[in-house]
Amino acid sequence: MIATINGKDIDFCDNQTVLDVAKANGHFIPTLCEMADLDHAPGTCRVCLVDIQRKGDSEHHIVTSCTTPMEEGMAVLTRTPKVRKMQRLQVELLLADHNQDCASCVRHGNCELQDVAQFVGLQQTRYTYPEFYQRRSRDDSSPAIFRDMSKCIRCFRCVKVCRDIQGIDALVITEKGLETEISVRDNLPLNQSGCVSCGQCILVCPVGALAGKNNTEEALDMLYDPGLVTVVQFAPAVRTAIGEEFNMAKGENVEGKVITALKQLGADVVLDTNFAADLVIMEEGAELLDRIQKKGTLPMFTSCCPGWVTFVEKNYPGMIPHLSTTRSPQQCLGSMAKTYLAEKMDLNPDKIRVISIMPCTAKKEEAKRPEFENQGRRDVDVVLSTRGFARIMKREGIDLAGLDDSTFDNPWMADYSGAAVIFGNTGGVMEAAVRTVHKVVTGNELETVAYTDLRGEAFRREATVDLGPDIGPVKLAVVHTLKEARRLMEEIKAGESPYGFVEVMACPGGCAGGGGQPRSKHSYQGTSRERKQGMYTIDQNRSVRQSHNNPMIAKIYGDFLGKPLGEKSHHLLHTTYRDRKQTVSHTMDEIWREIEDRS
Repeated sequence: MIATINGKDIDFCDNQTVLDVAKANGHFIPTLCEMADLDHAPGTCRVCLVDIQRKGDSEHHIVTSCTTPMEEGMAVLTRTPKVRKMQRLQVELLLADHNQDCASCVRHGNCELQDVAQFVGLQQTRYTYPEFYQRRSRDDSSPAIFRDMSKCIRCFRCVKVCRDIQGIDALVITEKGLETEISVRDNLPLNQSGCVSCGQCILVCPVGALAGKNNTEEALDMLYDPGLVTVVQFAPAVRTAIGEEFNMAKGENVEGKVITALKQLGADVVLDTNFAADLVIMEEGAELLDRIQKKGTLPMFTSCCPGWVTFVEKNYPGMIPHLSTTRSPQQCLGSMAKTYLAEKMDLNPDKIRVISIMPCTAKKEEAKRPEFENQGRRDVDVVLSTRGFARIMKREGIDLAGLDDSTFDNPWMADYSGAAVIFGNTGGVMEAAVRTVHKVVTGNELETVAYTDLRGEAFRREATVDLGPDIGPVKLAVVHTLKEARRLMEEIKAGESPYGFVEVMACPGGCAGGGGQPRSKHSYQGTSRERKQGMYTIDQNRSVRQSHNNPMIAKIYGDFLGKPLGEKSHHLLHTTYRDRKQTVSHTMDEIWREIEDRS
C-alpha cells in the first residue's frame, strides 16, 4: 500500500501506525511515551501530533501519530505551522505540571523532555502550577532507587516494564486528572514494597522521576581523602557499555581506558570484578557438585544477581534453600580486598574504602545488606552505576575516548579468564560453571570451550550436560526477567521442574541490560546486543578461558580444585539470606494472576 509523508510516496503494511511508517522512512516525529521495543500502549503524552488528510476527504485533521493507523492514499504532514504550534503548546503544558529545577536534576542534559522542548522550539514557559507537582510524593527510602513524582510526566512506561517485563507490579497508577500519580502498591515506601531494585523502570523513564541513588559525592570524598586507601573494582558489563556515554562504538571494550580514568580520579588500587567472578565459579561449582553427590537441595539457583535474590526473599522465602550460598562477585571482591589484599599490601583494613562500578542498581542495595558488614566494616562501601561513573568523569573533565589504555596494577587480584567476563550476559554464569564443573568431574576440558547451547535471547533456555558415569546428565536452565523466573518458581513448587542447576538474571539480557547501564532513548534495550557481543569477543580473545585455569585461582585452590576452601572461604565468600515476605492487602499470587490474565 502507498501513502505520502511530507509529499514523498512511501510503502507500508497493514497494522502500522503513522508513527511506525514515519520512523521507518526517516521522518522524525517527537514522542515522550512511545518506546519501540517495549510494546507500550502509547498516546499519553500527545506530543507526536501530525496533520493528516485521508483519501477522498477534503478536511485536514491533527492526530496523534502513535495511535492513528496509516491508510491507503493518506497524506501526512509532520511539520506544518499548525502542527508545530500545537506540539509546542502540548510541551508547554507538560512543563507547567513538572518540577523545572533542571540544573540539579540527575537527568540534566540527558532528558527526553528537554530534547522535545528544544525540537518544538520552546523558548519560554508561560504556565507553571507548583501547587500540583509539589504535593506529589518523593521517596528516598530505597538504598538503590529515588522516586520524585514532581518530575513525572505520566508516560506510564515504568508501570509497563515493572508489570509486564518483570512481573513485579510494584508501581501502580492512582488518582485521575491532574492528581494522577505513579505510586507504590499499597502506598508503601519503596524499600518495604515488592520492589527488588532492578532499576528497569529507570531505564525507561524519560525524565528524572525515577533515578538510581546518587552516590557521586560520597565516592569523590573517598577518592579525595589522602588518609584513605581507595580500592575500585568494575564489573564485566561496564567495560562494553560505558563507552556509549562518550560516543564510542557500541560494545567496544574500554577496560584499559577505565583504569586510566580511575587513576586520574585518584584511585589507589584498581581491581577487576572478573577475578572475583572466577572465584565465584570455583565456589559455586563445588557447591553444586556437593549437592548433587549428597542429594542436597536441587535445583540449585545462582546467587550473583541481587535483584533475583531479593525476589526470592520477598516472594518465595520457602525457596531460599535452593539459592547458592556463594556471594556475588562484587561482594567477594570487597571481602577479599579488606582481608587478603590488605594482608598482601600491608594495609590497615579500617583505612580501605571499596568503591564498585556496576551495571546494576540492585548492587547498591546488596552492598548495604547487614550480612556484608564485618566488625563494623562494610565489604563494599559505595556502589556507582555505569551511568553514575560516566557522570563523574564528565564533571571532572575526563573524556574517556581520548585516554590511553592502562593495565591493572595489582598482581594478586587482577587477572581473569574469559569465563569471568561473560558473567555480564544472560547464560554467562551457567556457561562459565559448565566449563569448570565438567573439568572437575571428568578430568577433561570441554571439547568446545564456548558452550553455545545456553546462549540466545529467549527468556528461558535449556541444555543438558553429561558429567560422566558417576553423575550422569544434568538438566540446566537459564532464565532472565523476573516474570519468567516467577513462572519457573511456580513449576518448581508444583513439582514440574526437571532442572538440576538454574541461572537467573533479573534484567533482560543479564547485566548487559542492567538498570544502571546507559540508556538508549526511545529504545528500551537498544544496545544490549552489542554489549553482549563485546563480552563474548573478550572471552574469545583471552588466552585463558576457564576459571580453574586462571593462574591466580590455581594458586589459591591448588589441590582443592572442585572443593570449597573450608571455613575461611565460607566466611569470606559465602552468605545467608532472609525471609522478607510482605503482608499487604494484595498478595503476590493475586497480582501474578492479574498479570497472567492481561498477558
